[in-house]
Amino acid sequence: MTRGAETKQQAARRFAGRLTLVGVFFSLLAASLVARAVHLQVFNKDFLNQQADTRHLRTERISAHRGTITDRNGEPLAISTPVDSIWANPKELAPAVDRVPKLARLLGIDPQQLIRRVTRSMDKEFLYLKRHLSPEQAQLVLDLDLPGVNVQREYRRYYPAGEVTGHLIGFTNIDDAGQEGLELAFNHWLAGESGAKRVLKDRLGRSVENVESIRPPHHGKDLQTSIDLRIQYLAYRTLKAAIRQHNAESGSIVILDVKTGEVLAIVNQPTYNPNDRSQFSAERYRNRAITDIFEPGSSIKPLVVAAALESGEFRPSSIVDTAPGSVVVGPKTIEDSRNLGRISLTTILARSSNVGVTKLAMTLEPDQLWNTMTRFGLGTLTSSGFPGESAGLLTHFNHWRPISQATLAYGYGISVTPLQLAQAYSVLGSEGVFRPISLVALDAPADGEQVLAADSASAVRRMLEEVVRPGGTGTKAAVTGYRIAGKTGTAWKFAAGGYSEDKYISIFAGLAPASDPRLAAVVVIDEPTGELYYGSDVAAPVFSDVVSESLRLLAIPPDAMPARDPGSIMQAMSQ
Repeated sequence: MTRGAETKQQAARRFAGRLTLVGVFFSLLAASLVARAVHLQVFNKDFLNQQADTRHLRTERISAHRGTITDRNGEPLAISTPVDSIWANPKELAPAVDRVPKLARLLGIDPQQLIRRVTRSMDKEFLYLKRHLSPEQAQLVLDLDLPGVNVQREYRRYYPAGEVTGHLIGFTNIDDAGQEGLELAFNHWLAGESGAKRVLKDRLGRSVENVESIRPPHHGKDLQTSIDLRIQYLAYRTLKAAIRQHNAESGSIVILDVKTGEVLAIVNQPTYNPNDRSQFSAERYRNRAITDIFEPGSSIKPLVVAAALESGEFRPSSIVDTAPGSVVVGPKTIEDSRNLGRISLTTILARSSNVGVTKLAMTLEPDQLWNTMTRFGLGTLTSSGFPGESAGLLTHFNHWRPISQATLAYGYGISVTPLQLAQAYSVLGSEGVFRPISLVALDAPADGEQVLAADSASAVRRMLEEVVRPGGTGTKAAVTGYRIAGKTGTAWKFAAGGYSEDKYISIFAGLAPASDPRLAAVVVIDEPTGELYYGSDVAAPVFSDVVSESLRLLAIPPDAMPARDPGSIMQAMSQ
């Protein structure tokens, strides 16, 4: 064999050996890969699935929307609208910190502040970046395709009537929990229960698949209030105009349905818009008609007359001698503007005689007077359930002195809320039946309690009609075509060291129509300035305007149409 042929054979053997070596290497490599695959897929399967789930499966909250609040006719007063909140996993977002300034601009946040928030929260997996964006704004953020940045669907409360119903409805916080008003009182009813779902996310934290539902959301229940938004708007507009006209400090109006105890309207001035969180302050959002107390002045006198009738010592025709126009009780001399002489109980109310009502009160036993006042609901909370409601102030008769009983007769030394006073007048309008106050629409009137004889309630109501007729103090409360029963009140405000003689509260409380009352309304104007400050000049016209339109809106027929000339009727029939 030649040397060249031998060299070729050696080269072939070396090549075959290397080829065999490579084949063995790849065979071992393939075997190791198969073994590794078998190990991973068979023996380590559960561990790997767990690790994958840990990295890519997430539990997300499914927000539940809050129940809608409506008026009695279904008009929305509070609704929940969908919004999106942007959140991030700081650990995932940190590597893309150079792109954070663009994100900050979309969110309207200072870039350096956002970077500091992210870097300070590296130990967290969840960080809100911006709450309550519109879906369109949220999509712009998602289009940036930043790692760890996600969107969460939430709901934001919106109040269509704004400041018209602000004091009554209240508001929620950013987490949609009730903070004031009916939002707080009925939070348990309105609030929903969030659900949860398991989702699969990609490496950028974006949801790519809903894996399973863990817990479905339970949305909040709707609440139908007793409010008639038409009357609420009317009361709001009229009160606002009166506050401006008399440059008053504040004011309130309450309108009740005498037949059911439902609140048809309750407004205050000044007010606030619950859609604007910059206006949130306790001074602005408290519901004065329910939380603030005042001394009612002469508007309390009908209740004292009712107590006198209930005692059995007086009848509607009874006469009280007010001569010489004053009466001394203890250290105090109580006076009328002039000597009215011997007058009836009707005249005591119509002319608002302090002397006459004082003499009535002083003839009663303290417990008789106190018991009647408490039966009207004074000194106790109403059943409204409104947060922060005041019970007023009615001192127990065991602590009365003679002067206490005398001043209470014309509205001093006793404090009420506008809602309490309206409820008390509704007792006179419902033939002596005391009905619970309701801020929620009722399917049927709640059972009432007979706290005053029907004859006594009717008699006082007839007397109060004379207040509004010519010669009475409340003529400006009259409503064309309707009989009105009501009472004016003007009270000095209490100040440091005693009562201020230049700060007043003007009041009118009344019933309409007097023949068969449907509405009980109270108007309170606090600290009117200028020449007019009496309840007859300030509060009575407001009552007239609001009640006149309310009766029309409710289609309540007139009960005092002027008599027509028979001759004109015959002439019309002959045509």
